[in-house]
Amino acid sequence: MTTSATPASAAPPATAAPATAPQAAGPPPPAAPSSLAPTGRGLWHRSRWYLLTVAVLLLAAAVLAGLNQERRYAPLDPRSYDASGSHAVITLLQREGLKVDITADLATHTTGADTLVVPEPDLLAPEQLRALAAARHTRLVLISPGPAALSALAPGVRPSDEGGGPPYASVRSTPAQCSLTEAVRAGSAHLGGLLYTAGTRGEGCYPRGHGYPLVSVPLGRGGGDVIVLGSGEFLSNELLKKDGNASLALGLLGSQPSLTWHLPDYSAPVATHGAKQFTDFIPDGWRWAAYQLGIAALLAAVWRARRLGPVVGEDLPVVVRAAETTEGRARLYRRAKARGRAADALRRAAAHRLAPALGVPLSAGAPDSTALCAAVTDRLPDRPAGDARALLYGPPPTDDAALLRLADDLDALERQVRKP
Repeated sequence: MTTSATPASAAPPATAAPATAPQAAGPPPPAAPSSLAPTGRGLWHRSRWYLLTVAVLLLAAAVLAGLNQERRYAPLDPRSYDASGSHAVITLLQREGLKVDITADLATHTTGADTLVVPEPDLLAPEQLRALAAARHTRLVLISPGPAALSALAPGVRPSDEGGGPPYASVRSTPAQCSLTEAVRAGSAHLGGLLYTAGTRGEGCYPRGHGYPLVSVPLGRGGGDVIVLGSGEFLSNELLKKDGNASLALGLLGSQPSLTWHLPDYSAPVATHGAKQFTDFIPDGWRWAAYQLGIAALLAAVWRARRLGPVVGEDLPVVVRAAETTEGRARLYRRAKARGRAADALRRAAAHRLAPALGVPLSAGAPDSTALCAAVTDRLPDRPAGDARALLYGPPPTDDAALLRLADDLDALERQVRKP
């Protein structure tokens, strides 16, 4: 029994040895260092929503650009079927047998006994205004002319605001109250816009305050006349059917066998008097765009502020030794040649270490210079009285060698104070 127990008792060490063998094989492998550099996957997760937003905006812009390919016309364009266009009055004139010509070149229509319609005549160049004034037209219809066009084409007619009246009136139904044949036949019509004074030779119709939105001026050369309209909205497709607008339009534009309608160049600058201000060069659309951008920035700030939440303290990803930080800061000081800053840091640190050793209290985070120097002198009576002040609160060093001597002297001072 004894011989059989001996192998049994020896068996556990034999079986335990393989179990402990892997543990004694060696130290565990070091953990892989974590990198703070951004990865592609992290960048994608951070920026995917921004990229998606930009893609949606670009797609929406492309769709809108494709949808807006249809031709757009300016207000009162005789080719436009929109509410603000004037194709309806052209159709009525053609049904009455008039020959209607639509052109953007006035050079070929400066003469002839017909009716010439010129919207926004202030967009014409001065030489074009002079050629138009020298031409012979039975009737010249000016829509919303300014001072430059009035001086050249309608002598005697001036804007109402030059005489102290209101410069503009809203477009609404107004009685004629004049003897002009076309206005008497039409009756009330939708007139308004810019207001003018009739002068001594002209006759004003549809009065609004102290001005008129329609003025007729005889030219006196061959019986022609000039019709000045403050607004042409009564000629539009939307208002032509109201009140006597159609009758007034046919009377003013259809008195002659032929009609020429000039298409203005809206890209040309308007002739103005006086110096322009900076705001005159900013289109109205940019103001609305600035308002929208401001609102978007405000909403983005509110959104980000709610998302960020309160400040949360986090542990540093790595621990940097104090010696490395000191060496790095010293290299920065040396590169910037900031000997004064480095000396101040050394002196301030030495004063903070000396004050508790000498029993000098701190005031506002720093020891009193007089009390500290007096305490150093009392502790080290062999040192000159002004040596401690020159060392702790003296001028900055002039070169690197002086900075090194200062550091050594401060170190020696601390050793002497702690072990006098």
